[in-house]
Amino acid sequence: MAVSFRKLHPHFVAEVSAIDLRQVSDRQTLETLRGGMDQYGVLVFRNQPFTDPEQLAFAQRFDGTVQAVIGSQAIGRTRLGTAEVADISNVGHDGKLLPADDRRRIYALSNRLWHTDSSFREPAGRYSMLSARVIPAVRADTEFADMRAAYEALDEATKAQIESLSAHHSIAYSRQVLGFEFSQEELDLLKGAVQPLIRTNPRTQRRSLYIAAHANRIIDWPVPEGRLLLGDLIAHATQPQFVYCHVWRDGDLVIWDNLATMHRGRPYDDTRHHRELRRVTTLDIALPASP
Repeated sequence: MAVSFRKLHPHFVAEVSAIDLRQVSDRQTLETLRGGMDQYGVLVFRNQPFTDPEQLAFAQRFDGTVQAVIGSQAIGRTRLGTAEVADISNVGHDGKLLPADDRRRIYALSNRLWHTDSSFREPAGRYSMLSARVIPAVRADTEFADMRAAYEALDEATKAQIESLSAHHSIAYSRQVLGFEFSQEELDLLKGAVQPLIRTNPRTQRRSLYIAAHANRIIDWPVPEGRLLLGDLIAHATQPQFVYCHVWRDGDLVIWDNLATMHRGRPYDDTRHHRELRRVTTLDIALPASP
């Protein structure tokens, strides 16, 4: 199957030519798409009418082992019946919009912070695949930042300073920043993980910053200095020249490499406009050799 890529941003992001991912299973096409991920970091696919099982099956064909959701699961059971598909929506089990003070809605507001999926777990997430099921009449965009280009634009002194540093990542921290309160039982399920500030793509050897809202402190640094450095790095990485804004259409599927990007949801009136997305994230573990 012939596949082509149309670049959407000077640094990263490409729209893929017409293809039905539900039918893609041959190794040559899958490897072409992986090559596109290595080059562009974010791929946009139009007109992908996935069901949850179809999206999950494609993710497994494309990148192997799928990660079970633990963040939102820690505060309540999913309405989807599977822990492998994340419900990125503003409706409850009854299909009605969540009220403004609903705990699930407040928890989800932190998705509007710049973050990297599952950086708070070990192994972390590699590819995230977000499927648009219900798009509101108002814009509810998602922004992406190219952490490879951001790293490459750092001055040499900063690169040397952060070369060997690591940070603790915690999804509880990123929620608590916005005032979300956890029970001790919930906190016990969300211990976090330590990740280096710089990571390297093993397929391309290209380096990138690995930070975002889940990073709460730098290991072996005083907390204030560490958070100031992390804040400076996020501000640097989210300058307009490194950011792409995706305007969702019905049926879009967007895949991004968590090693190469950060992302965030943009605000919209989620107490009035129905929106449903589904996300599947694969584990950042070794892949079989390429054919």
